[in-house]
Amino acid sequence: MKKTYAIEVDCANCANKMEQAAKKTEGVKDAAVNFMALKMKVEFEEGADEKAVMKEVLKACRKVEPDCEIEF
Repeated sequence: MKKTYAIEVDCANCANKMEQAAKKTEGVKDAAVNFMALKMKVEFEEGADEKAVMKEVLKACRKVEPDCEIEF
């Protein structure tokens, strides 16, 4: 399953760090961040709980960019 989320991030480098953090999160098959559109596309692994995974993605992203936001 693929979903797109609105994000708030300040710079392209930070967006790249968020993308890498999301990709390493358990339950995420793939992730891509578009800084210009302020969107994050996430592909979930089969059977993953979307809301639980996105909470972990947000935690991981805040480790690299403390003031980022993901609307889910």
